[in-house]
Amino acid sequence: MLGFLSRPMVRIVDRYLPDPFVFVLILTLVAGIAAALTQDAGPLEIVTFWGDGFWSLLTFSMQMLLVLVTGYLMASTPLVRRGLAALAGLASSAGGAIVLVSLVSLAASWINWGFGLVVGALFAKELARIVKVDYRLLVASAYSGFIVWHGGLAGSIPLSIATEGHPFAEITGVVPTSETIFSVYNLCIVVALFIAVPLVNRAMMPSEKESVYVDPALLTDDPYTRPDSPTPADRLENSLALSVLVGAAGVAWLIQYFATGGGLSLNVINFLFLTLAILLHGTPKNLLNALSDAVKGGAGIVIQFPFYAGIMAIMVQSGLAASISEGLVGLASASTLPFWSFLSAGIVNFFVPSGGGQWAVQAPVILPAAEALGADLARTSMAVAWGDAWTNMVQPFWALPILGIAGLRAKDIMGFCVVHLILSGIIIAVGLTFL
Repeated sequence: MLGFLSRPMVRIVDRYLPDPFVFVLILTLVAGIAAALTQDAGPLEIVTFWGDGFWSLLTFSMQMLLVLVTGYLMASTPLVRRGLAALAGLASSAGGAIVLVSLVSLAASWINWGFGLVVGALFAKELARIVKVDYRLLVASAYSGFIVWHGGLAGSIPLSIATEGHPFAEITGVVPTSETIFSVYNLCIVVALFIAVPLVNRAMMPSEKESVYVDPALLTDDPYTRPDSPTPADRLENSLALSVLVGAAGVAWLIQYFATGGGLSLNVINFLFLTLAILLHGTPKNLLNALSDAVKGGAGIVIQFPFYAGIMAIMVQSGLAASISEGLVGLASASTLPFWSFLSAGIVNFFVPSGGGQWAVQAPVILPAAEALGADLARTSMAVAWGDAWTNMVQPFWALPILGIAGLRAKDIMGFCVVHLILSGIIIAVGLTFL
């Protein structure tokens, strides 16, 4: 049944979905036209919004790039690679490989989204080396685990509202993670997705005739060999002592930071992963070899995030984002507000593909509405978080890192991801509304 459903989806996406960069250009025009038609914004005004906001996310863009890069560095260490290779040995069939990569990606993404994306991609390549399986579905399965990230330990919205003095504390107060990440309804949604996602991926396996395979030889990494006659520079690049000393300094700072009450943030997570990567790679040369591959996967972030910042500026400054949210919230009651918040967040996510950025756009509308209706503030906040995670399944932006590592295009996997969009949307909506 699902295989029958996924086949036309794959063909449609392969024919009509453009490269993610073209997609973001189209979205820029769509946002501008929508602002002009619905918000009475003039062309010059819209261009001004766009240009003024174009570089507004540079710091965040660099943080996101470093999440990917440090996640790749960590995931590509010999220790993690040996672990992934050992896990890959558990897969004896194509179906087993699909289920296994789904579960590993779900678990890693629940812990940290950047780590999950990289581990999923690397594990997919490891499996493709030893099991004959449709490579498109294998990579799509690795990406599908990303669906749980905003309900996990690194969810930006639940972590934000759990922080003292957050921007909307006057409305919500401090909301502990026991009411969001570790609430019964959220854990039920996560568990349901842990069960459904691998089964859906397994059910979408194409026939032998329709499958697309990859030559395992193309997935082999070139090993680094030390020069026979090393120069002083070569000795420094292969110095274990340098890595140990700098890594130890990083560990000392982290211990001091957490001992004095420091909390998690993007900068701290990046510092932690980079420190561990320095230590586990052993030498600067090994780290730099992994870095050259890691940066390739981040090319899309570098070029596209400024355009998304411009789109976000058009949406926010023109009032378009608020109008979309208000229109959907206007249909709601206290019991149905989480559902409509989830749906509106899924729509806004196409234009603002950042959990933190989306919260800045929607919280000023959603939270007062929840307060006025007497709705559950924590659940409504998580509805926005899940809406952001939900449409990431067909938002090509966050697929860029895993596609870069796997060597595929967005259209290669998005047909399968459309099926996940439909089925995960049902699971999440039911969990938010009825549990």
